[in-house]
Amino acid sequence: MNKKHAVITGAGSGLGSSLAQKLSEQGYRISLLGRTKAKLEQIAKNISSTYRIYEVDVSSYAQVQETFGAIYKDHGQVDILINNAGLGVFKLTEHIDNNAIDDMIDINLKGTIYCTQAVLLRMKEKNEGTIVNVISTAGLEGKVNESVYCASKFGVKGFTESLLVELQDSAVKVLAAYMGGMKTPFWDSIYNEDQMKHMMKADDIADIIIGNLKPRKNLSVPHVIIKNKI
Repeated sequence: MNKKHAVITGAGSGLGSSLAQKLSEQGYRISLLGRTKAKLEQIAKNISSTYRIYEVDVSSYAQVQETFGAIYKDHGQVDILINNAGLGVFKLTEHIDNNAIDDMIDINLKGTIYCTQAVLLRMKEKNEGTIVNVISTAGLEGKVNESVYCASKFGVKGFTESLLVELQDSAVKVLAAYMGGMKTPFWDSIYNEDQMKHMMKADDIADIIIGNLKPRKNLSVPHVIIKNKI
């Protein structure tokens, strides 16, 4: 139980799986969270340290509370929470149906809030821990076909910036990661292979995020912006 423990939502593919693999290589115990157990089991094959799988829909407050209750029972602590779960539906505003609107707000914004609430009190009591919110550059500027996605990510930006203020006198750290499109299954239904070939790799983004988690004397990194080359 002396090894540090990282909880990663949306761990079944893309950036979440890269983060899980790289943190496991550093010796972290890993909790893989996602909606599809089969995907998590596939990712777990590349985990080199101790891990557990938790099937959960982060948009459900009840499921999040139950899952994190189990996580604390199994591991005793959460040293790093990475809020990575996300969903995007990309259409002109008038064509986005209400189910897609609900899903993006519920998963991207409310899911981040629910998972953060599940660890925050214990982190504050111990005065240690790190929360990483994977936000996307859609949380920094409006984009065509991404109005509701941007709205959800702008919400996470506001939530994260408020956390930073709330925790400014605490040793609990918060990092917001804003990045452009990555070459992951997230974009499979949006771009073809040729359009995706110049996108960033999830492994590179994971390296940058993990590199910014390292404690450094007289220095803090509240946010990092990572963009594709134009």
